Amino acid sequence: MMDFANGSLVKLSPVNPAEVGEGVAELLVPGEQVLQAFKAMRDYVVFTDKRLIAVNVQGMTGKKKDFTSLPYAKIQAFSVETAGSFDLDAELDLWFSGLGKVRLEFKGRADIRQLGQLIASYVL
Repeated sequence: MMDFANGSLVKLSPVNPAEVGEGVAELLVPGEQVLQAFKAMRDYVVFTDKRLIAVNVQGMTGKKKDFTSLPYAKIQAFSVETAGSFDLDAELDLWFSGLGKVRLEFKGRADIRQLGQLIASYVL
């Protein structure tokens, strides 16, 4: 499992869900759809209509991958921090039952408000 306690997934940029969707396709349950995707250097995060899937690409070749599935049903609270004039990064904090806080950091061009609405639509 990805170690969320010792840091966060940083500097995620929006990507076309099709670009990383096939990487998680085998994990999806029937009817589950990929809605948004964000990528860092090698790692990426996929938001579906049921959960968040964090993919940690490991090793020199990148063939080894850790998939962490975080269902929206386990979110107890969340916080959205928009980018500012000097701090160009946006942040999404999610508090999961039994796991604690997960922080995702996004580059300024990510639409963090839309992501907050997505989370709210499945959590509230």
